Amino acid sequence: MLDTQDRTRTVQAGKTRDGMARRDEPSDTRLPDDATPDERREAGDRLRERIYATFTALAILMALNGHGDGLDPLNVLLTLLISVGGVLLAGLASDLISHMIVHNTVPSAREFRHMVAVASRALTVIAVPAIMLLIAAGGAVTVHTAMTVGVVALIVSLAVIAQLAVKRTNLSSGKRILVLAAIVALGVAVVALEQLAH
Repeated sequence: MLDTQDRTRTVQAGKTRDGMARRDEPSDTRLPDDATPDERREAGDRLRERIYATFTALAILMALNGHGDGLDPLNVLLTLLISVGGVLLAGLASDLISHMIVHNTVPSAREFRHMVAVASRALTVIAVPAIMLLIAAGGAVTVHTAMTVGVVALIVSLAVIAQLAVKRTNLSSGKRILVLAAIVALGVAVVALEQLAH
């Protein structure tokens, strides 16, 4: 256990430039039990945007994958970036507008940085599909293979997040399975509806 002086030094060492104390940033999916409400809310914001972006990318890749190998991988990548980027910018705009309505003021610099970080970090979900499409552009794999690998990576990431979410609840094993099945069914429905739009 840290004594009082050690705790003080730890907090001082972790201060941000605006003087606010912070601890080392934990993983959004593995928050410590003593995480503050603000830390939990901000982690939830980041996870929510990543999930939105993942569903959008998944629907686009699945829809385009049905067109076979006639597609240009760079065009697929551009479509993916524009679509996911558009969703994230819409999320940023909605955060700004809702903040002003609820709080009757513009976000502070710290709040705005958080909103931008939420949107920008969510772009990382398309890292594997983007890398595979660049490899396909170089001729090492087909565009169909690249998109298939991208789809699998996105599905796995969603499955891991859903499994972690259910695991952290206090539900019994049977109820956890039911909740996980409901999440999977909802995910399938979301992808199916987004595919219809493409």
